[in-house]
Amino acid sequence: MGFTMVEVLVAITITALAGSILLLGITTSLQTTNEGLYSAIAQGLAEQLADEILGCRYMELGASGHQTILCPSPSEASTGTRELFDDIDDFNGFSSQPLVDSYGILLGKDDGTGGERDPACQAPLQLLENWRQEVDVYYVSESDFTTPLPSGTTSDWRAVEVQIVVDDPDRGPRVLATVKRVVTYVPPLTWD
Repeated sequence: MGFTMVEVLVAITITALAGSILLLGITTSLQTTNEGLYSAIAQGLAEQLADEILGCRYMELGASGHQTILCPSPSEASTGTRELFDDIDDFNGFSSQPLVDSYGILLGKDDGTGGERDPACQAPLQLLENWRQEVDVYYVSESDFTTPLPSGTTSDWRAVEVQIVVDDPDRGPRVLATVKRVVTYVPPLTWD
């Protein structure tokens, strides 16, 4: 009992189609897994930067809680890093690509104190090479925290928005994670 050439070709074709479908499913599964991994890493990075920002004072010592221009002072910006940023508005407009810590050291190489880790303990840098950190600080409406106020208008409420963006060569820039926190100005207590 033998097989004809046509039966062999049909069997090979069916096997090739089944293999292609299986490989397509595996590829899709791997892409979904990678997207989930990147989203989780980006969310953690955005949360970490938001925590750094919100660990600072609301405003510069002696300054008004209702400044119309939110940015670092020339001396704070002079280092090219964010190590001198000590109040929330210093971070407005901050953007960094590649991702760096407050001392300007690449994330994954940094040791958190302004130095670099041992090379054996450094993260693979190609993972984050096309990623960017972006920060916006702006006043929001007291009645609706989702509504940014026009430039030059202030309130007792500021939003701090951190985004992690990847510059994908195939799909263009994509936001991987966004963290938004709203904080309020509490005037100093006076004792009569």
